[in-house]
Amino acid sequence: MFVLIGVALVIIGFALRINPLLVVTASGIVTALIGGLTPLEILNTFGTGFAGSRSITTFVLVLPVIGLIERYGLQAAAGNLIRRLSGLTAGRLLALYMLIRQATAAIGLQSVAGPAQTVRPLVFPMAEAAEERRRGSAPNEKATETIKGYSASADTVGVFFGEDAFVAIGSILLITSFVDTTYGLTLEPIQLALWAVPVAVMAYLVHGTRLLRLDRRLDRLAGAVPVPQGGAK
Repeated sequence: MFVLIGVALVIIGFALRINPLLVVTASGIVTALIGGLTPLEILNTFGTGFAGSRSITTFVLVLPVIGLIERYGLQAAAGNLIRRLSGLTAGRLLALYMLIRQATAAIGLQSVAGPAQTVRPLVFPMAEAAEERRRGSAPNEKATETIKGYSASADTVGVFFGEDAFVAIGSILLITSFVDTTYGLTLEPIQLALWAVPVAVMAYLVHGTRLLRLDRRLDRLAGAVPVPQGGAK
């Protein structure tokens, strides 16, 4: 019962907006001490966990690459491309990106895109440029933050509901193994993947509609009527 104090520490730490890494680490140490582990055993557990999941830290290799290509004009090039495409608004662009993200995740290509790889350096600048072209001026700060949030949501929602349609994803294998061992059933991964398809379609219809309505929301945030096509500078 006392080991649950670690959970309380996490809740309190998050409520106080303390650095999540410090909160989780402190909670783990306190829980381990209450559980009877020695400091050496705790250190060994942390080291084993880090070594077992060190592939997670591969993002450290990606960040310098993203920084370099941004320094040499990737975002500006993406914005210039979008400014030449009439009729493509921020909402339509993000709805198209979500469809691509969901389709690639459904065939097991979850890592080809993501917040660090594509959303920040490409998708958000393109959506921002589309809004700038539609309105004829740069969006205000609130509109810019809104576009950022919707850009991230298009990626997150797309991959979350798309990856379940792939039979070799970890979540599908975890569910099938849990059901088989707990309830004595024989559940095939393909069965879950097939049921995930209509869920993914519904998720796209719901969130895709929200993305398409982004342009109206940006109009309200700007407090003005958008500039007609051809009137933009």
